[in-house]
Amino acid sequence: MTSQTTIDKTGPGDSAPVAPSDATPGKGLRGHPWFTLITVAVGVMMVALDGTIVAIANPAIGKDLGASLAQLQWITNAYFLALAVSLITAGKLGDRFGHRQTFLIGVVGFAAASGAIGLSDSIALVVTFRVLQGLFGALLMPAALGLLRATFPAEKLNMAIGIWGMVIGASTAGGPILGGVLVEHVNWQSVFFINVPVGILAVALGAWILLDHRAENAPRSFDVLGIALLSAAMFCLVWALIKAPEWGWGDTKTWAFIIASIAGFALFAVWERKVGEPLVPLALFRSVPLSAGVVLMVLMAIAFMGGLFFVTFYLQNVHGMGPIDAGLHLLPLTGMMIVGSPLAGAMITKVGPRIPLAGGMALTALAMYGMSTLETDTGSGVMSLWFALLGLGLAPVMVGATEVIVGNAPMELSGVAGGLQQAAMQIGGSLGTAVLGAVMASKVDGDLEGNWKEAGLPPLTPEQAGKASEAVQVGAAPVPPGTPEAIATRITDVAHDTFISGMSLASLVAAGVAAVAVLVAFLTKRGANAEAGAGVGHI
Repeated sequence: MTSQTTIDKTGPGDSAPVAPSDATPGKGLRGHPWFTLITVAVGVMMVALDGTIVAIANPAIGKDLGASLAQLQWITNAYFLALAVSLITAGKLGDRFGHRQTFLIGVVGFAAASGAIGLSDSIALVVTFRVLQGLFGALLMPAALGLLRATFPAEKLNMAIGIWGMVIGASTAGGPILGGVLVEHVNWQSVFFINVPVGILAVALGAWILLDHRAENAPRSFDVLGIALLSAAMFCLVWALIKAPEWGWGDTKTWAFIIASIAGFALFAVWERKVGEPLVPLALFRSVPLSAGVVLMVLMAIAFMGGLFFVTFYLQNVHGMGPIDAGLHLLPLTGMMIVGSPLAGAMITKVGPRIPLAGGMALTALAMYGMSTLETDTGSGVMSLWFALLGLGLAPVMVGATEVIVGNAPMELSGVAGGLQQAAMQIGGSLGTAVLGAVMASKVDGDLEGNWKEAGLPPLTPEQAGKASEAVQVGAAPVPPGTPEAIATRITDVAHDTFISGMSLASLVAAGVAAVAVLVAFLTKRGANAEAGAGVGHI
């Protein structure tokens, strides 16, 4: 079992070791497990919310700042790229300097970058500050998990992670709803300004409540070359996934970045075996449950984020819903994640993670199969059933995979483990969007010409066919201005039917990925090092 010393920094330069972590935390609320959970949840909520809330604001940003579609895409891509590349390094910073300080710095930086975006008058500044948002978000996410791991005793950790996962799920799914309300009734800047008061609240709570726990054998130095190699490899991988839809999967540039990424990871692995205090000790991956947890998180994110990517287009472009209405239709998914996450935490504590994880991925596979059956005229009741089932399946996976990864890592590497968990989710989400997007594009390209001809519509030139395919891939009907109503109706029907066929195939692929994840789930087990965290304390 890993030994641990707890340090509470109550003022500048005032750090003295207090009782070990299995003793009662400091006086008052400092170190109280449940108030610690509330505090980190407030900070994590900002990062999760900003992953999806901005999509609703993009049209207004583009109109106000005169941005092109490619520039608007970078508002999202820059954020996720910075987040994914820096998560593991940020986790190491928390292990080295303390998760309390890292969390607070992350919150302050994230809120400040958010405010700066709201004050920006050019798209270049918006993208720049989005990068800073991603970097600071990477600081606070693993630190939050590290604080939970150190504060909660083993028998309560799953419940805490369940609530933590609930906050992430609810924030991610609720982003489009809140974004729609703010953009429609205030302005696009309010989408970012809202993080400022939330950040101030998180900092105030953190300074008052959080207790700095550090493992006795925490890292004392930095693996600078390891950081550079891992960051370069992650950048090349995520960059390839982001650009693949634009460049094409067969393009030389796409494969150049993928090969560069593989080479970077290989060099990183070789270096980590040589350095005295590595960034990510490869011995971590000797733990089959931890490795399975990382793979499971990637597969879950591929199925979830990749599959859900098309649902927003389906609701808005096929069913003609507004952003707020589309967000409300996803409430069954959000609601089941909110209800299911704490329940999943309790179940995992009682029976272990293996069965809940396998069952959750099986439900996810079933939900994705159900989504492959959606049609242009499917009613809200049927949609809600599949969305609710998806939320119910995802809840135990979000909780259990996190506990498996963090709980099977030594206490002194809890930040790195938290970074691994988040990086796996970001990579899986990018991979899911890219791969399932390629499946969708291929299906649409293959079906559109035949469907167009079968409907008796005028033939398209190669250039027109390319533009029509791009529109249909997001569920839009490529109706030229001035088209007679009867022709416009036929074009719309063809576009929607072709989109549905592509979405169905992508959903079936997502279901297959989730089915594979069921097998991976059977390799997991309860965190062997979970008891290295806090003792009973205030609980």
